[in-house]
Amino acid sequence: MNLNKSWDLEIDPDFFKELKRVPKGYSKQVLEVVRILPENPFAGDIQKMKGEKNTWRRRVGAYRIFYDIFVEERVIRVFHIERRTSKTY
Repeated sequence: MNLNKSWDLEIDPDFFKELKRVPKGYSKQVLEVVRILPENPFAGDIQKMKGEKNTWRRRVGAYRIFYDIFVEERVIRVFHIERRTSKTY
């Protein structure tokens, strides 16, 4: 797999609505992680979600960023952020 070529990044509008509810310090960290996702979506503290074909999550402190990776199209679609609790996944 060639990771040198940058990936396209798509962000669901609902993601920004959810991000507004995140404390400012965490929201800055989350946005920085989202900004660097196209460089290598498989880097960092990530885990593939069980039972899902393309869905992954990345940990950012107490929050989780959920996104789909479409390898053939080289597209990352960020769609959800959630605070980590016992019910998060």
